[in-house]
Amino acid sequence: MNTISPKELHELRSRKVRIDLIDVRTPVEFREIHIPFARNVPLDRLDPQKLREEHSGDEPLYVVCRSGSRGRQACEKLQASGLKVVNVEGGTLAWEQAGLPVERGRKAISLERQVRIAAGTLVLLGVALGVTVSPYWLGLAAFVGAGLVFAGITDTCGMGLLLARMPWNQVPQPPPPSATTAACSPTVKTGYCG
Repeated sequence: MNTISPKELHELRSRKVRIDLIDVRTPVEFREIHIPFARNVPLDRLDPQKLREEHSGDEPLYVVCRSGSRGRQACEKLQASGLKVVNVEGGTLAWEQAGLPVERGRKAISLERQVRIAAGTLVLLGVALGVTVSPYWLGLAAFVGAGLVFAGITDTCGMGLLLARMPWNQVPQPPPPSATTAACSPTVKTGYCG
C-alpha cells in the first residue's frame, strides 16, 4: 500500500497538483476537525464503485482518517476494487501535529470515547445487577468483554459502528461538489465544512 506523509501531501497541494482526498472518519469526527480540502466519506458508507465514478484521471485517491487504521482499511477495500490509492501516514492527528492547516467545527465526544463510555457502563451495569439481582446479569459484562477482545483482534468494533449510526453522531450531508472545481481551487471546501 502506498503512503504519503502529511508534509509531502501539503507540498503537493501547494504546487497546485490535483488532490482528491477523502476522510473516512465519522461525520461528527470530521466536523470537529479536518484537513481543509478533504471531503468526508465515512468508512461504513464507503462505496468503491461510486468513488471510481466521481474520481477521474490517473491521479491517486488519497485517504485519511484519525490516525491511520481506518485509512488502511479503506485503502485495502478501494485497492481491491481497482482504484489507485495512497494512505496519509498518521492521519489527521499527524497532519495537525505537523502544524499544517486544519478546519475546526463543533467539539464532540469522539467515537472512541463513546465506545469506552458505553462499554464501561454496560460492564458496570452487568456486574451491579449480577451482584444485586441475579448472577445471570454477569453475562452482560462477559459479552461486552468478549466484544472488546474481538474488536482488538480484528480491528473492527461493532459497538463503534452501532454508535456511529446514532442520531447524535449524524451530520446533514451537503451535495457533493464538482470534482474539477474542488480540485483546482484551494478556496473551495469539499465535504462537510464544520
